[in-house]
Amino acid sequence: MRHVLILLVSLLLVSSASVLGSSPPAEKPVGVVSHVKVLSDKVPDVSSLEAWKKSFIKEGMSDQDKALAIWRTVFTFRHQDQPPNELLQNEQNVHDPIKTFNVYGYGMCCCASSNIEALARYVGLDARGWAITLHSVPEVFYEGNWHMFDASLIGYFPKPDGKIAGVEEIVAGVKDWYEKNPDYKGNDKKLSQFMVNGGWKKGPEILANAPTYDNNGWWPAATHGWYSTMVEFSGKTLFPYEYGYSQGYHVNVQLRPGEVLTRNWSNKGLHVNMADGGNAPGCLKDKVGKQDMRYSPKYGDLAPGRIGNGTLEYNAALDPGLARNALRFENLKLGQNPFLTLADGAKPGILEIRMPSSYVYLTGKLSVGTSYGSVAVQFSDNNGLDWKDVGKIERGTEDIDISKLVFRRYDYRLRITLIGDGADLCALALFHDIQHSQRALPALAQGKNTITFSAGPQEGTITVEGSTNPEAKGKQLLYTDFHPTSEGLEGSAIRVGSTGNGSITFPIATPAEMVRLRFGCHYRARDAKDGWDMQVSFDGGKTFKTVDRAAGPFKGNCKYVTVSDIPAGTKEAVVKFSGQQRNTTCIFDFRIDADYREPSGGFAPVKITYVWDEGGQEKRDVHVARNPDETYTIECAAKPTMKSLVVERAK
Repeated sequence: MRHVLILLVSLLLVSSASVLGSSPPAEKPVGVVSHVKVLSDKVPDVSSLEAWKKSFIKEGMSDQDKALAIWRTVFTFRHQDQPPNELLQNEQNVHDPIKTFNVYGYGMCCCASSNIEALARYVGLDARGWAITLHSVPEVFYEGNWHMFDASLIGYFPKPDGKIAGVEEIVAGVKDWYEKNPDYKGNDKKLSQFMVNGGWKKGPEILANAPTYDNNGWWPAATHGWYSTMVEFSGKTLFPYEYGYSQGYHVNVQLRPGEVLTRNWSNKGLHVNMADGGNAPGCLKDKVGKQDMRYSPKYGDLAPGRIGNGTLEYNAALDPGLARNALRFENLKLGQNPFLTLADGAKPGILEIRMPSSYVYLTGKLSVGTSYGSVAVQFSDNNGLDWKDVGKIERGTEDIDISKLVFRRYDYRLRITLIGDGADLCALALFHDIQHSQRALPALAQGKNTITFSAGPQEGTITVEGSTNPEAKGKQLLYTDFHPTSEGLEGSAIRVGSTGNGSITFPIATPAEMVRLRFGCHYRARDAKDGWDMQVSFDGGKTFKTVDRAAGPFKGNCKYVTVSDIPAGTKEAVVKFSGQQRNTTCIFDFRIDADYREPSGGFAPVKITYVWDEGGQEKRDVHVARNPDETYTIECAAKPTMKSLVVERAK
């Protein structure tokens, strides 16, 4: 009985506390929501390697099924066109499949080859590239043989037994046919006349079962056909070549209060090659379903075009949330207006913020306002290792064009310094044009569309990636901009010198606890004893652990690894590539990504706005996701023409 009375008294006390106004501790305010993702059931998710694999690689698939799924992915999300050049990689073009699918959606044959190599190796299949006459193609190895899959021109060649032919088999078959029909060799006109009305099926047997030629011998885009295949596989040019790729990019849309990402199914004519007289891709203006994009709707393309120009805007609220999100918030306090002011007028106040983007920056404008004192602005694009002066504002609001600084970048930092007793910051806003592919956006179709929203994990990423080509200086970051230390290297690139041993070491630091380290390289190690040990240190470089090896013998190869066993509380790491050489050992390009827990990360409601046209009438759907995982539907009475998708923090 006594125990029952004690329990009743306890319950009464708890109840009384509730009545008197006691409440559970307040939740920590959310500064940033990470990995904001909006998906449509009409478009597969290719936002990361993991997401791509879940979308396309199914349990029970044979190796050939996997290879075909890889091939189908690449031509579905990548159109043959003038390639995007970020000047980061050895061949200057973008050779990261996930970046290609989401940021660009187009490229050349070397880009398609590298994409297939990267995806094949990611699912455990070996791959290699070939340089052939006026073209390049990849092969995937399974069942004891090599098999050619061309996602550039969209084709492959099954043999009578259903197995897919490799490059050397195709070349041998074409050569054999030319020996019997010598008048056709080197004669494009005769070859073009021969292929029409199914004539191509009477050519080399190795080509006769190709499933993607049309009746007149044209590949799906109709820019090339059977006649060009006969030239490309003639054997005039034929040698293995690694179309090296970068690996590590993934889509991570992050939203702070005041941050708005708009992705459009249209463009303003902006593109990543527009500086320095670079050529514009044809798909900047081409329409899906027409000209050489005539094939795309057949493979699920619901977009009106291919290149999208969106915007990333950040109108920073000068409130406590800014302090939570800032990399530095020193000697500053919130005023009454609200303004940011100096806590101690005798010392400068420093605000540093970071502007990561999942899509490449094409333009940038900074708006800064002060009502008293001076505000100096500095810019860093190498993770805060170096700073450039951008401008100084003496009262009033000024717009500063930072387009030349942010062009081709995905991340930068701003340092804003308040100087002088009474100095304040009364406005801070940023606006950018970005480039993204329309093809990967979650488009709608006529009828019921299921939309899936998700957010998390609450992580950010710091990246170290710079060109090894000194000619990129002033146009792109160089690897030397990340302050590496090296021993035993020679030349301007990362090449082991005459001693036979050399190394290069990159420091990388994260704003909060590091959770994984992902890194690798495109390298050459000609001899079996050549290679690069891939090493990490979490004690400032005092000791290193070898986590893998980029081994020889290869004229070119790519190797990427993930390190997850990171000591708790780690915010700094050192990555080392330690090379040994008997013949030739060098690194063409590399990438290092350090993922970390966002210190003010969490979930907060996100507003999702779809805009489209139906029969010339604008339609709009606004949904506020109040949970990190939600599913809802959008109904389209007629075939929609997609216009824009906007995500922002709900007010």
